[in-house]
Amino acid sequence: MPPRTPTTSQRTRAAWAICLAAIIAMGLLSRFVHTGFIVFDKYLGDALYAAMVYAMFRPFVGTAMSATVAMVAMTAIELFQLTLIPAHMLASDHLIVRITARLLGTSFSFPDLLAYAIGIAAIGLADRGSRPRSPRSLQCPP
Repeated sequence: MPPRTPTTSQRTRAAWAICLAAIIAMGLLSRFVHTGFIVFDKYLGDALYAAMVYAMFRPFVGTAMSATVAMVAMTAIELFQLTLIPAHMLASDHLIVRITARLLGTSFSFPDLLAYAIGIAAIGLADRGSRPRSPRSLQCPP
């Protein structure tokens, strides 16, 4: 029996898994390497966090839906911080609860929402630009 070749869908999902791993690695790096430049030290991580959410959904739904879901999710998380629940979670005796609080963030910030939008827009544009165009779209109009 000849070996099975992966389908386009499987290759696409694998590519998104690699992209997701790279985004996570860059996000962690942005949190551990401090440059003194706030855009890199704070907001790059936020943009990458939002791009990560986009990349999680993209293998299953289209570009526009991934961007919409990612922005809604990131906005919901940011608004959840206004309840102060994540801030109170930091005082928990349970390590997993404190880690979750750190992942959610503990204080609302409008600049975070802007960073999320930039991260989603950047990965959305890269996604759109990476797709092969149909021969018809490359033709000059009459």
